[in-house]
Amino acid sequence: MKRICLFCGSSAGTRPVYAATAAAFGRVLATHGATLVYGGGSVGLMHAAAEAALAAGGQVIGVITEQLMVREVGHPGLTKLTVVPTMHERKAIMADHADAFVALPGGFGTFDEFCEMATWNQLGIHVKPLVMVNVEGYFDGFLMQVDRGVADGFLRREHRAMIEVVAAVDDVFPALARWQTSPAAAWLRARRDAA
Repeated sequence: MKRICLFCGSSAGTRPVYAATAAAFGRVLATHGATLVYGGGSVGLMHAAAEAALAAGGQVIGVITEQLMVREVGHPGLTKLTVVPTMHERKAIMADHADAFVALPGGFGTFDEFCEMATWNQLGIHVKPLVMVNVEGYFDGFLMQVDRGVADGFLRREHRAMIEVVAAVDDVFPALARWQTSPAAAWLRARRDAA
């Protein structure tokens, strides 16, 4: 895994452990020689992860919208910062640059981005690992809802299994190594590539 896309809050949240975890994630990526791909912000958990990765000698690629640049929340010190017109383009470019996706605590944007990447895996648009770092049980409610989707027949068990859940950033790379796509998603991807 050479490029890991991080979805996380543009806010730091109310618990210091969130920012500490984001910073630890940035350091872990740099230690593994992986490039951080993220939303390009200079605020919240995004900032903590990017700063820590850069300080540890890592490479950081940001993708941000013009609207957010006008609000002056773009990070000026990244390895590369791409500015795009829309959120749709932002997500597509981040997905294209990434070999895997990791979620830390965040708000609507974090859930939106992570769920879209899970959907793309489900449909075979890409076949890339998905890992949630469940800091202090932050994602417990989300995961309960996903399990309810399985129980009520809206999600398949193999699609639920595509989401690796870990408690700490040190567990991210082992989770990436053991991740497996669903047979259905792999089949869809193979058909798509053959077309």
